[in-house]
Amino acid sequence: MTDEPLIRRFDALLCDLDGVVYAGPDAIDGGPESLNRAVEMGVPVMYVTNNASRPPAAVAEHISQLGAPTRASSVASSAQAAAKLLADRLPENSRVLITGAQALADEISAVGLTPVWSQAEDPAAVVQGFNPQLGWEQLAEAAYTLADESVLWCATNTDRTIPKERGIAPGNGTLVAAVAAATGREPIVAGKPQAPVFHEAAERARSRRPVVVGDRLDTDIRGAHAAGMASIEVFTGVDTPETVLRACDRERPTYLLGNLRELFAVYPEPQVTHEDHDVTATCRDATAVARENAVTVRASENSLDGWRAACAAWWALHPEAEAPTDPDVTWVSES
Repeated sequence: MTDEPLIRRFDALLCDLDGVVYAGPDAIDGGPESLNRAVEMGVPVMYVTNNASRPPAAVAEHISQLGAPTRASSVASSAQAAAKLLADRLPENSRVLITGAQALADEISAVGLTPVWSQAEDPAAVVQGFNPQLGWEQLAEAAYTLADESVLWCATNTDRTIPKERGIAPGNGTLVAAVAAATGREPIVAGKPQAPVFHEAAERARSRRPVVVGDRLDTDIRGAHAAGMASIEVFTGVDTPETVLRACDRERPTYLLGNLRELFAVYPEPQVTHEDHDVTATCRDATAVARENAVTVRASENSLDGWRAACAAWWALHPEAEAPTDPDVTWVSES
């Protein structure tokens, strides 16, 4: 463990939005001020979002209104990634059926393709992105169009859920799944967890040591693995310490933080030792022992250091896990 704050290990933050910076219209506690502090320390912040319903300028304005002044050029969206993917595969001016918001249509126009809204306009592709106003008729139009196997189908993202101010709501992935069920087809996915959107964000920041900051294992953390980048799981959104412990190897984050304020503290690296069939990890005053299908944690119940130790021990015992695991976890409180 070094004496420097965690943020000093990186030269850019590639930050998710929903569940990290805000939930619905409201800032998450500690978010904007922490991002401002990072920029003041010379660590640029790029925002990488799978929400294709708003243009980057609107996203930047929202972040700015919450207290973290931001430019549109600092927002890399899945809508932009989808537009670039389609532009690379289709002739210029090709028609693309929009199953999503006007912001998605604008990104399609920006790369030289023609957005349309009906199968009757003979589209060569369908692009589907999140839109809270999307209804049955738009989903049906996509299904009708995709009955032609020659029509390309691209989804901006397949997030099953989205954190909102009132709780967890269905995300774009649920709407994509409805079209997939109707057509028997699967889309190409442009945004997270695919690597290109992260590489684009890092290039814009001129970063060589970026870290992905997110609240979701299946998009943010898996995407960081795909891009070959370090990752931070922050527990202010969708995933929890329990789901992180059980994660498959491609969804295991490098660091665990309770909130963004902890970027500016020294990170307690768990120390791992192997003995016979046991693995022991210590994180400050917390100790975890992983054995067979169980983890015993000696710490204040549900303490973050306890979970850090538990993850370090369990992952060291099971370094390769193609699917989520299911250990029995026992907490022994230290009084």
